[in-house]
Amino acid sequence: MLAVAAFGLAACSSTGGAADNSNDGSGGGQAASTPKFKVAMITHGSAGDTFFDIVRKGADAAAKKDNIEYQYSNNDNATQQATLIQNAVDAKVDAIAVSMPNASALAPAIKNAEDAGIPVVGFNTGKNDWKDLGLIGYFGQDETVAGTAAGQRLVSEGAKKVLCVIQTQGQSALEERCKAVTSGVGANGSVETIYVNGTDAPSVQSTITAKLQQDPSIDHVITLGAPIALIATQSLAEAGSKAKLATFDTNAELVDAIKTKKVEWSVDQQPYLQGYEAIDSLWLYLNNGNTIGGGQPTLTGPAFIDSTNIDAIATYAKAGNR
Repeated sequence: MLAVAAFGLAACSSTGGAADNSNDGSGGGQAASTPKFKVAMITHGSAGDTFFDIVRKGADAAAKKDNIEYQYSNNDNATQQATLIQNAVDAKVDAIAVSMPNASALAPAIKNAEDAGIPVVGFNTGKNDWKDLGLIGYFGQDETVAGTAAGQRLVSEGAKKVLCVIQTQGQSALEERCKAVTSGVGANGSVETIYVNGTDAPSVQSTITAKLQQDPSIDHVITLGAPIALIATQSLAEAGSKAKLATFDTNAELVDAIKTKKVEWSVDQQPYLQGYEAIDSLWLYLNNGNTIGGGQPTLTGPAFIDSTNIDAIATYAKAGNR
């Protein structure tokens, strides 16, 4: 009981994001009659990150359906995230779902979980590492496939000079995206990467604005998260730039930005599905020994959201599910 209490305190140490509500897309059906397992979901999301708000909505829906008691905790510092994993191990949870932007830093804690007989599933980040770490499954997009597709689309829309904005330096998935965008653009143009502090909106805006003013040849900007894209719309206006803007990921505000053409399109990796499948796959494993993917990652993206399909997505985005 003391261990469980300690885990509960740790899980509340860095919740971030928006408060939960009942509009989770689960349909409100009766929960499964299977045993109530305790599951920890531990992410690298920073406070107020709308992407992980959507992940949590999916996880909430699956937990409700599966009669799972799950606790969410997050920290964008890899060392602190590893501590949260260890806290869950010490609390003797039944299973763990984890995002892994820095797999080497999390590996010792994940091994401790597995040594304790706790199954672990990965999602969102860590596609290149999950099998080596012994995880039972992985849910997310292939960042190389997604970034390459984005780069190719930029070229098809006339891009010659692209600015790729990374909001967290050293995060493997974000670095991989920009690298893949560069590959997708290929010899048809050039891509320059800049780093911003994604937790400081005024700094993000001023950094992007300064770059656009310094280099008016930039004709396209691509950001790697919806909140950064929304800030970039202000930078474009402030700099008087005619560059077009695209992004990865969505939220409710970004839907309006696509509708008004402030943002051309978004690469969607379906975070709701990542959260849902992470929890649901653990329920399947705990109750029936099932694994998903046949030893391969289960891809939740990429897909493009633009003016041709934004109306169909808008209702789900307004509910916080896309």
